[in-house]
Amino acid sequence: MRTRPALGFAALVLGALAAALVPLPRAFIERWYSTFLYVHAQHVITRVSNVVPFALFDALIVAVLAAWFLLAIAGFRHGRLSLVRLVMRTATWTAILYLAFLLVWGLNYRRMPLMDKLQFDPQAASPEAVLALANTAIDRLNALHDPAHAMGWPGFGTVEPSLADALDRVQRELGGTHNFVPARPKRTMLNPLFRLSGVDGMTDPYFLETLVTSDILPFERPMDIAHEWGHLAGFADESEANFVGWLACLHGSTADQYSGWLFLIEELIPAVPQQDRRGFVGRIAPGPLADLRAIAERQRTQVNPVVSSASGRIYDRYLKANRVEAGIASYDEVVRLILGVRYGPDWTPLLSSR
Repeated sequence: MRTRPALGFAALVLGALAAALVPLPRAFIERWYSTFLYVHAQHVITRVSNVVPFALFDALIVAVLAAWFLLAIAGFRHGRLSLVRLVMRTATWTAILYLAFLLVWGLNYRRMPLMDKLQFDPQAASPEAVLALANTAIDRLNALHDPAHAMGWPGFGTVEPSLADALDRVQRELGGTHNFVPARPKRTMLNPLFRLSGVDGMTDPYFLETLVTSDILPFERPMDIAHEWGHLAGFADESEANFVGWLACLHGSTADQYSGWLFLIEELIPAVPQQDRRGFVGRIAPGPLADLRAIAERQRTQVNPVVSSASGRIYDRYLKANRVEAGIASYDEVVRLILGVRYGPDWTPLLSSR
C-alpha cells in the first residue's frame, strides 16, 4: 500500500468520524450554519435542482452504485483489486458522502431546538389541553371541508404560491431573515419502497429537492409538501418540520388549511384520553370522516408491515445517529410542540425573549 494514498484515506475517514462524534455548540451551528451558510446554499442549489425534470437524488444513487460495481468488476478482472482495497474504497466513498451530507444539509440536526427559541411551556400538554385542541381541529375541519374540496388541490409537481408564501412567512416568524426557495415536488424511483414502508416523502440532502410519494391523496399533499419544505428550510427534526409545515398550511389557502387540520386530527386521535375518544371522533362531520377513512384505506392497502417495521428501525437509528434522541418517536412530538408554544394572532408563534 502506497504511503500517500494510505494517509489520504486515513485523514478522510478520521475526518468523517470526527465530524460525526465531535460536538459543536448549538448556538454556533444556529448562527453560522443554519441561518447563514445553509440558507444561501439552499437558494442556489434548490433553484438549480428545480430546473432538472427528474430527481437528481435518483441519479446520484444510480451513479454511485454503478461506479462502485463497475470499478470492482474491472479491478477483480485485472487482478488489481484486493478485498482490502475494496473496503478502503467503500469507506472512502462513504466518508465523502457523509461529509457532503453534513455540509449541504445535515448540520441542521445540531441547531438550537425550536423549544429554546420560542415561548414554550413544557407543562402545557395536559389531557384537557389536548381535548381543547382536538375540538378546535374538528371545528376547523368541519367548516373547511366543503370550500376546500370545491377549491380543489393542484396537480402533482406543482409549486403552489400560497403554500410557498406561507412557508416563507413561518420561517420569518421563527427568526429567519432570508427568503425561502420552494422545491418543485418530484417523483422518485424510490416510490415503490416509500409506498410499502408508509413513507410519504423525503428531502434530498444533497441537491435539496422535495421528493413526494405519488400515491398520497390530493388533500394529504399540501401538508406532506409543507413538511418537506420545513426540512428544506433547515428544520431537520421531524417534530419541528411537522410544526413548521402545519403552521404553513394554516397560513395558506383554504385547501392548504384543510390539509393541515386533517394532519393534526390524525396526530390527536391517539393523544385524546381513551374515555373521550369516541365522542371526539363522533363530532367529525361525514365529509372529513370519509377523507380520514380514505387515508386509512390507502395506508392499509399499500403499506407492508414487514417493510414498514424494518424501514422504521433503520430510520430510528439514522435519527439517533444524528443526535435526535427521540429517534422516530420525534414524529409524534408535534402535538406537544403545538400545545406548548404561545401564539399571537392568527397562530403566530411568539419568540422567546432570552
